[in-house]
Amino acid sequence: MCGIIGYYGSRDPKQVIYDGLKKLEYRGYDSAGIAILDNGKLKRVRSAGKLIHLKEKLDNEKFTGNIGIGHTRWATHGVPNESNAHPHAVGKISLVHNGIIENYQEIKEYLLKEGAKITSDTDSELVAHLISREIEKGSTLKEALSTVIPKLEGAYSIAALSENEPDTLVAVKNGPPLVLGLGKDECFVASDAQAIITYTNKVIFIDDHEIVVAKKDKYQIYDMKGSAISKKITELDMSPDAIEKQGYPHFMKKEIYEQPRVVAAAMSPHIDVANLKISLQVVSSDSNGEALKQDELYSQLKHFERVFIVACGTSFYAGLTGEYILEAMAGIPVEVEFASEFRYRKPVIPKNSLVIVISQSGETADTLASLRMAKEKGAKTLSICNAKNSSIDREAFFKMYMKADAEIGVASTKALTATLALLNLLGVYLGRVNETLTRDEEKSYLRSLQALPSEIEKVLAYDSFFDEAALTLKDYKGFLYMGRGVNYPMAMEGALKLKELAYMHAEGYAAGEMKHGPIALIDDRMAVVVVAPTDDVYEKTVSNLEEVRARGGQIIAIGTGHNERLKSLAKHYLSLPKTSWNLNPVLSVIPLQLMAYHVADRLGFDVDQPRNLAKSVTVE
Repeated sequence: MCGIIGYYGSRDPKQVIYDGLKKLEYRGYDSAGIAILDNGKLKRVRSAGKLIHLKEKLDNEKFTGNIGIGHTRWATHGVPNESNAHPHAVGKISLVHNGIIENYQEIKEYLLKEGAKITSDTDSELVAHLISREIEKGSTLKEALSTVIPKLEGAYSIAALSENEPDTLVAVKNGPPLVLGLGKDECFVASDAQAIITYTNKVIFIDDHEIVVAKKDKYQIYDMKGSAISKKITELDMSPDAIEKQGYPHFMKKEIYEQPRVVAAAMSPHIDVANLKISLQVVSSDSNGEALKQDELYSQLKHFERVFIVACGTSFYAGLTGEYILEAMAGIPVEVEFASEFRYRKPVIPKNSLVIVISQSGETADTLASLRMAKEKGAKTLSICNAKNSSIDREAFFKMYMKADAEIGVASTKALTATLALLNLLGVYLGRVNETLTRDEEKSYLRSLQALPSEIEKVLAYDSFFDEAALTLKDYKGFLYMGRGVNYPMAMEGALKLKELAYMHAEGYAAGEMKHGPIALIDDRMAVVVVAPTDDVYEKTVSNLEEVRARGGQIIAIGTGHNERLKSLAKHYLSLPKTSWNLNPVLSVIPLQLMAYHVADRLGFDVDQPRNLAKSVTVE
């Protein structure tokens, strides 16, 4: 989950690498460092803590070189301190590493027996020792990497420099993402294209078991056998403005406010506005990047008899919401699985099953592994990703896109609501394919979806309410979130957001389960957030709320319109616009995002970079 970057060109490498690290800091912010070849010698600057501490050191440093590497760390092996920070340097080489070397203990024992002086607690330094030993034998950096890689077990992307080859940057990928950027007489390698988009939009996505050898004005990519291979150059449609705060105090607040536009963008390709008809745009591995024609898509989706949705974190809660939507609209049985569990058990995937994987980054390690397992079992796969050309996007058979632009805040917001919109569209389409929705029902759902962006804008008005309410909300001992039916997953998502950002005890429950244990926690210092829009389980939810009220729980209720009954039960009542049942989760999650944001901000926490978390989970 760390971020790596390398640069070779005529620009100041210190500035290019530091700018890239700022855009990669969402991947980890325990420590950071850079190494630049300065007059033929490697010069390193490292610091514990967030990137600002590295900047303080770099401000006093001058470099004359034009090639370097950088790293921002999410700690796996070894505490977050300067000695464990990357780049690691051994002998005449320095490297940065993203991933986990699973056989590090075996390698460490071997190196200690050979007399190696190990100065950190990381698995990454051990790789530097192995490469250095090959360099000492006379190998080139590429040859050294080719020799060492077969000895490594686990996941890794590595970028390395050698004093023996001051005009060469070498990188390799096996698991975590790696992209090669191409400019005029300059090249870049990075964990994410957004780290280099300011300088170039021409990139090559590196696949597993490929080695990049880059010089100032040329590059070559090799497979593990040492054979040169050619790869497609992709021109990214990505704006550098998308990764700036644009006047907002935090990326998260900017991204919350972008949700009306993002949801509209996610839905736009899929609705035939003139005929008010679903026109799902799905790319397949066989369609050369073009959306399948409607008759072809219809025939391919017609035969599926079961759906699995596999994801992690917030994407998992989106999947749970999708379960209610797809089963109700399309009449297809749906199972939702944590990717980290799905990949390690022996799931029975019946013939004619569709496995949907959801990942904002498209690089989530457990989700990617689950996708590969599903393919091995013969299932058709469909990815819902934000990052086009990511590993999951490239490997899935069917592909749909969130179109949420870059999401920098670690706690996901706009990617979630974009995903919910896409799952609704998929539900409507499958309902038409399976003839479980009438034409009038299709039109009704599409009208509600078309109105959704403007309804989200109305809900954003609660921003000022939570800004003020956070002064008292931050003093509660804990929060219980309640919901029923399609709103239950968003209760869990609201609790997750508060845990991620404010580090407070928060749990989400199906409202009907409160009396089976959690109600024992309720007293006048426990806040209870209930998502209770007017739907077919509204009366049941209110009955559960009465039980909470009787025990002194401090209630924050989210309902539909001016609901006097909910107002009378709650300390705070938030009114949602009336919408279709399936879209209530999209509207209700907005105040839950705002509440977590403002409580955390009032407590003085960094809402964009919560402790111990990283945006893109590319290791187990």
